[in-house]
Amino acid sequence: MAKLYRPGRRAPVIDRFIDFLMARRTWVVLIIAVLTVLMAWSASRIEVRTVFEDLLPQDHPYVEVHEEFKETFGSSNMVSIMLTVDEGEIFERPVLEQIRGITRDLRAVTGVNSFQIISLASNHMKEVRATTAGIDTSPMMWPDLPETDEGIRELRDKVLGNSLVYGPYVSMDLKSALITVDFYDHLVDYKKIFNEIHEITDQARDAGLEVSIVGDPILYGWVDYYLDETYLLAGVVILVLFALLLLITRTWRGTFLPMLSGGISALWALGVAAQIGLHFEPLVVVVALLLFARAISHSVQLITRFEDENASGAKDSADASHRTLKGLFRPGMLGLATDIGCVSVVALTPIPLLEKLVIIGVVWLSTIIVSALIVTPVLLSWCRDPHARVHGIDLDRPAHRVLDGAYHVVTTRGRYWLVGSVTVIFLASGLYATNLQIGDANPGSPILWPESEYNVNAARINETFPGSDRMFVVVSGEEDALKQPEVLEHMQDFQRFMEVQPQVGATMAITDLVPIVKQSLFEGNPRFFELGESAEMNGELMYLYQADAAPGDMERFVDGDYKDGAITLFFRDRQGDTIRTAVSRINEFLDANAVEAVEYRLAGGVVGVLAAVNEVILAGQIQSIALALLVLVILCTVVYRSTMAGLFFMVPVVLANTLTFSFMAWRDIGMNINTVPVAALGIGLGVDYALYVVDRIKEELAGGNDLLDAIKRSVHTAGKGVMITATTLIVAVLLWSFSSLKFQAEMGMLLALWLFVSAVTAIYVMPSLVYIFRPSFVLQSLSAEKRKESGEPAAATA
Repeated sequence: MAKLYRPGRRAPVIDRFIDFLMARRTWVVLIIAVLTVLMAWSASRIEVRTVFEDLLPQDHPYVEVHEEFKETFGSSNMVSIMLTVDEGEIFERPVLEQIRGITRDLRAVTGVNSFQIISLASNHMKEVRATTAGIDTSPMMWPDLPETDEGIRELRDKVLGNSLVYGPYVSMDLKSALITVDFYDHLVDYKKIFNEIHEITDQARDAGLEVSIVGDPILYGWVDYYLDETYLLAGVVILVLFALLLLITRTWRGTFLPMLSGGISALWALGVAAQIGLHFEPLVVVVALLLFARAISHSVQLITRFEDENASGAKDSADASHRTLKGLFRPGMLGLATDIGCVSVVALTPIPLLEKLVIIGVVWLSTIIVSALIVTPVLLSWCRDPHARVHGIDLDRPAHRVLDGAYHVVTTRGRYWLVGSVTVIFLASGLYATNLQIGDANPGSPILWPESEYNVNAARINETFPGSDRMFVVVSGEEDALKQPEVLEHMQDFQRFMEVQPQVGATMAITDLVPIVKQSLFEGNPRFFELGESAEMNGELMYLYQADAAPGDMERFVDGDYKDGAITLFFRDRQGDTIRTAVSRINEFLDANAVEAVEYRLAGGVVGVLAAVNEVILAGQIQSIALALLVLVILCTVVYRSTMAGLFFMVPVVLANTLTFSFMAWRDIGMNINTVPVAALGIGLGVDYALYVVDRIKEELAGGNDLLDAIKRSVHTAGKGVMITATTLIVAVLLWSFSSLKFQAEMGMLLALWLFVSAVTAIYVMPSLVYIFRPSFVLQSLSAEKRKESGEPAAATA
């Protein structure tokens, strides 16, 4: 290999590092191979599971309230089971037997809170009636069923006369019954709960009943159910990537080396994650695919440059590899540094899942330095026949037409039309992107398709009952505060105010129980369905009910000291707008109707914690994007020693972001905990391609070419690598459209759009911008003679 530097002149650190690698390439490959085997063993031990606590911003006040009261007022892992008859009513012995059987069997489900199993057949569903001895509270249908038809008719009448049962747990048309069951968060195992509940409810399906089941343990159980399909799709995507690379590059090195690079980085990242005790979240498979794609992209750029160096007169493969690494190490490192910086800012959103994902992402991107920037050129240096081709299908001609088109735009007035059109697109998409919703954008779960069994079940339950998703607001005061008439009246007013919101199907609190007891004392006279006139009377009414209560009967409404009580709101959906409207209305009511004796504390239940997540994302999203752009500007400014460089490379980033966000708004894809990482990674994805193209222009200028020749060379070399990578990855990620998980399909579309916009911007827009604006950090190495020929001033402005 020819010496690149004159004797006695010390080479730059990067060049000496490259010389060191190439001189000891055998040892480099052996060491990396050994480490990869060790990391593969470690990666095989990583757990694939969802941990609900990782989804919650632990320091948010809503989550703190939720954690304090979840075991009594209801956790975010509540499951709702609806049994529906096709004909008649549920008040038939076989149907009632199914309700009782499921209620009983639920006590054996993994992690269940047995005090929070509530149905018509549980001991929590009480009839309140007055006797000569006082108030008698007895279970409606526990522990046994009515033995006669007359007993069943009496049960029906009891249900119709109890507002805590008729509506919330027995439908208004008497054709459906609801069973709710809660779980201890720290004992939740979604896979086990999903399988065990479906096994229990199969008996009802066999009996001819329609069964609908919803709740987060069931939702994440469905994610686990489709895990094998996810693995299969990932395998298909990898095979398609392999086939496309082989078709386009026509070489084994252009096929195996990018896949090898992606595989090494994946094994190293997952191996490190397993070593430090992190697990792999099934829903971030798309993020993993994006990180895998980063390794392939960098490797393809190196291979494309290797081909170009061989065609440009390199002595042999080792010489071509050395030149390749020397030419692309800086833009490659800058691209990876940008990716790492953009991923790191996601950790500023205080949600454990995102913080752990950042660790895995940073490690993954860091390993690409080894798997792509080192392994690829080192292995290329042993290539025996760099001009050999595997097959005769030559796609270079159509590719060159696309690349020639990019160069043609630069050399004509079309460059101004292009830049003007891009400006209009940016402004229009940026304006439309303001419609992007924070949180879920549609009813049901955005993870699954609208026609999925889960979302169909959710729609049925929400149409039949007040709502399957719950939020509880805690009312706290001194001891016996919740006996005070003014407090209870305030709670009633709050309930009525919140029930005006269409998405709130109903509310429930101790204020619904006290009037039932008072009415019973007056022989069921509706005139006395009201609160007590004094704290003493309210306390007596509560005591009368509690005298025969079972554990859990009162705790779901109020604690033993009557200091803390819950107002539970039933929601028909968990869309971002619904939750924000509810929180806004709560604050509106409390601001306008202050009460001194108690404090209202937001908010628990699944809707409460989702409100916390949405607020954190809303507060952190703009900050994260701004910081990611700042990282980009700083890194580019430092590397190119020009503030203009930082601003210049923002063009592909902001364009890709606004177009993608507007696409999300158009497709009703909300910005939630699942989509935030993809958005942050997209900033790095948007700039990598542009870095390679612009840096190659700069390098060609330094080699003595004029500006147009430099642009032409860059477009046909670095641009070709961009085209190969983008085309291959776009086709591959679009295969996720076939996933049973809607989230994966939508993220596949987002990645395809991001890749397309980034590639088009890098190949078409960036060269035109260079030619129009002639930034000094690009043209600073242009010789004085070439400047004069190009019409440039003798000294470029910094």
